[in-house]
Amino acid sequence: MFSDNKKEKQMIDNKTSQNIIAQGTKITGDFNSEGDFRIDGTIEGNIKTTGKLVVGKEGFIQGTIEGTDAYFEGKFSGKLSLSGTLTLKSSAHIEGEVIVGKLAVEPGATFNVTCTMKDSVKSLGGGTKKQQTGKTA
Repeated sequence: MFSDNKKEKQMIDNKTSQNIIAQGTKITGDFNSEGDFRIDGTIEGNIKTTGKLVVGKEGFIQGTIEGTDAYFEGKFSGKLSLSGTLTLKSSAHIEGEVIVGKLAVEPGATFNVTCTMKDSVKSLGGGTKKQQTGKTA
């Protein structure tokens, strides 16, 4: 009985908050956060977060982003480095340099970048290579 209440309280205490930059807001500077970010305004600067980054349709970021996962409907220009997944919706417009673990792109998204996939090299066929000899006509 008591242990359930303690666990529930710990879950509430450990829950991080979401930071919101509203549409019509422009901020210049660097940000560090353990919480999630939702950006519907404009940011010129660097963002470093262990939380999820969501950029709405009207959102725009120019600078550097370091994080885990990001979900874009808006625009980004600069260097983006994620250890997790970058998800681009059809309205997303991304330019610059991108380093990600996984990439998900909807048709219609603009993705004009130099892209590097981290830890994505997997061997096919059980890791052994067989040489094939071919005949030519």
